[in-house]
Amino acid sequence: MKIALVAMSGIRAFNPDLTRLGMTLPGFVERGKAIASLPSLSLLTLAALTPERHEVSYHEVEDVRELGQLPPCDVAAISTYTAQAEDAYQLADRFRAEGATTVIGGLHVTSEPQEALEHCDVVVVGEGEPVWPSVLDDLERGAPDRLYDARGRGFDLREAPIPRFELLDPSRYNRLTVQTTRGCPWRCEFCASSILLTRRFKTKPPERVVAEIRAIKEIWPRPFVEFADDNTFVDRSWSRRLMQQIAPEGVRWFTETDVAVADDPELLSMMHEAGCAEVLIGFESPSVSGLEGIELRRNWKARQIDMYERAVEVIQSHGIAVNACFVLGLDGDGPGVFEAVQDFVDRTGPFDVQITVQTPLPGTPLYERLLGDGRLLHPGAWSRCTLFDVNFRPAKMTVEQLERGLIELGTRLYSDEATRRRRAAFLDQWRRGRRGRGENEGVA
Repeated sequence: MKIALVAMSGIRAFNPDLTRLGMTLPGFVERGKAIASLPSLSLLTLAALTPERHEVSYHEVEDVRELGQLPPCDVAAISTYTAQAEDAYQLADRFRAEGATTVIGGLHVTSEPQEALEHCDVVVVGEGEPVWPSVLDDLERGAPDRLYDARGRGFDLREAPIPRFELLDPSRYNRLTVQTTRGCPWRCEFCASSILLTRRFKTKPPERVVAEIRAIKEIWPRPFVEFADDNTFVDRSWSRRLMQQIAPEGVRWFTETDVAVADDPELLSMMHEAGCAEVLIGFESPSVSGLEGIELRRNWKARQIDMYERAVEVIQSHGIAVNACFVLGLDGDGPGVFEAVQDFVDRTGPFDVQITVQTPLPGTPLYERLLGDGRLLHPGAWSRCTLFDVNFRPAKMTVEQLERGLIELGTRLYSDEATRRRRAAFLDQWRRGRRGRGENEGVA
């Protein structure tokens, strides 16, 4: 069979004011675009699980309306984010009209499989690795099931193949991805990450991570790598082994973690020596009222707020930049949250800052709660799930206040002067950290 792996790429805000702001202040949507422009690691992994007798190609589609001729194939396997689901369905309809069998999987269709079945021949629910061989076998004999449900089966990352990075043109990207863990021990109400695919936190053996990094280096000698993880450093013993094994590879990398990493100076030193350039941390809100209840199991995030300011300095003092992430429109935050975020950033000086709007994504407890409360403005309008558009009624402010506050805060945070101040604060914290540890004071 000829199999086309197609990733929906790129993201645009539904609100034209946000799109215009993103064009004039690139930092405003920079992180969202970076995520959306990463190659689809899931599709590259499925390519590695595909027998050699099949011909596999990899493609990315940013705007289905501007797409010309489709790649010729027998099977089109499509990967998408929620915000691009409607475009993905249009693309699937086109493939089917040209005689190809369409397969779609991932987070969105795991939550909305019946919706996807209206446009696709085959839907994969849950982790793709356990069922992909069966999907291929059934397609090859011409009798595929409509739905393959991997939930409950699980996938052991010790068995993960090396993704087929050689299918990529590395000149198109400023980073490539490697997954080292899957899942997260925390259950945040708004989170639609891999915890929807697996309820168990999993780690990949460090030697397998190194093998993937080396595979990337074969096509890109000096790559920048993003770990496609939800919360990398949960297992500290495993984390130390990973740092020891990737340090000799000489790559720079970025990942996501929680604020507790600031409590482990030894691990931070190992991370820096292993090439960690930056960590994204979900602070979510600078106020305890905003954090109350968003982590559904133990209210963990609300209990960490006393260490927020110290965490930024401790991490950055080790030469690791912090990307401080805030979610605007949480039920516990009113109009004062915009100034509070600004004050926190000014006081602590994180290298980067990311602001997004609370987004009710399908499959999350947040979506179900807001739907039940009648607070969703446009239920099922997936093109508004961009992390920047407001699609719900906030609890303590109006929709207009949230939209205006996002734009005004973004304008201030991402100005050239504010960005220079944050960069300078990071370098100052790093220098002070080196002096405190008795290290050479030069900063590269």
